[in-house]
Amino acid sequence: MCVEKETSDCPLSGSSDEIRSLNGAPSAATSAADTPFSPAEKFRALYRLRPHIAAGVLSFGYVVNYMDRFTVAGVLADIQRHFGVSDSKSGLLPTVFICSFMVATPIFGFLGDRFNRKLILSCGIFFWSAVTLISSFITKPNFWLFLISRGLVGFGEASYSTIAPTIIADMFAKDTRTCMLSFFYFAIPLGSGLGYILGSCVTQASGDWHWALRVDGEWGECTAAEMLPIVLSNALPGLPPHSPSFVFSTLASASVSFATGVLGVWIPLYLFRAEVVQKNIEPCTAEPCSGRDSLIFGAITCVTGFLGLIVGVAATRWYRTKSSRADPLVCAFGMLSSSIFISLIFVFARFNIVGAYMCIFIGETLLFLNWAITADILMYVVIPTRRSTAVALQSFTSHLLGDAGSPYLIGVISDVIRHSKPDLDLWEFLSLGYALMLCPFIIVLGGTFFLATAHFIVQDRNRAHQQVEEMRLVSVKV
Repeated sequence: MCVEKETSDCPLSGSSDEIRSLNGAPSAATSAADTPFSPAEKFRALYRLRPHIAAGVLSFGYVVNYMDRFTVAGVLADIQRHFGVSDSKSGLLPTVFICSFMVATPIFGFLGDRFNRKLILSCGIFFWSAVTLISSFITKPNFWLFLISRGLVGFGEASYSTIAPTIIADMFAKDTRTCMLSFFYFAIPLGSGLGYILGSCVTQASGDWHWALRVDGEWGECTAAEMLPIVLSNALPGLPPHSPSFVFSTLASASVSFATGVLGVWIPLYLFRAEVVQKNIEPCTAEPCSGRDSLIFGAITCVTGFLGLIVGVAATRWYRTKSSRADPLVCAFGMLSSSIFISLIFVFARFNIVGAYMCIFIGETLLFLNWAITADILMYVVIPTRRSTAVALQSFTSHLLGDAGSPYLIGVISDVIRHSKPDLDLWEFLSLGYALMLCPFIIVLGGTFFLATAHFIVQDRNRAHQQVEEMRLVSVKV
């Protein structure tokens, strides 16, 4: 129920000094700006929705961010064929990207706490989109130049991933913040899945994988233009965060990054090789290679990302009424359960590709439970003036220990195993599968870190709340 005050918060309420005739209708003396549904009132109502509009635009930008990352993974077989590179060299593409991204996050975390965040975001998007577009014109002998371009893209994308979630956290609080962060982090599986789909569909339609990067680059430029009209506030600079919950949740996040980095890069190619072994498709001998598995995996990633976030938020809301440690315990359950189904992928892939896809569906849904929850944990154990720095530190550590080296590591292990029988399609498939079996063990380790987070979460949350209250008292006295 809206209660009118001297300055009304009700978008459809009239002014308190409105003059009415005897029959209750507004008199002619009433100002047009003060009548119900007037342009002024409509503008005020729209202004109140500005945080939600800003969150929507930021989420769309994050979708484009992840589309750009995973378009390359969606056409990885074509890139290998085009440049004539092995699994280990292909694994360098995400490694170079993540290493550059990882180095840039502390820089943008520092800048985001001190300078205009809208300008930083827009410049970052323009930069990475332009580099993606230019990289589509790199010729065959220059694989090293393509590697450098992915590093530059990673540097530009770091600006977005570091700053955007802190803006949303500053605009909302409590359950609303959890919901909006869930909406924002849904962009990760949605953008990842659309990246596979975009790469596969554009490549099949044009007959050239380069066009997938060109379409991606244009999307990014349009997103940067949308970002400019949003006015964003800045937080005050603060000190780096320090709490056991932050440390353990960051280590758990690194485990998630390790697993998602590996699965995102190698699973489509692994399933392609599985279909070759099962005689469902022919080996890739000319471009473009079959993009069916990238297309299916992309669609599964979109759906499981949505389901994972919805189930995760619903589970935490329900469990919060029973336990103050609900958030990390739900994350731990998701991780530990996911490891079982990720392991079963490698059992089914040899004989039943449908069974492998079912395991991917369930395993990814459980793995994606924790994305928004982990971000929310960070926001309530770290005071607002340290959030950009905290996100930067968590992102840096997660990528350093996670997906910065995991795709390359899997590629190297696969090549080492395959060299014993290099000419067999079956051994090419099995060698990659053996290398991928490292993932379930890392996922279990991440679940263990979430259990450790649950041990400290209550005291760290109370400490952060107390610090915020002390800051408010100081500001009132001043």
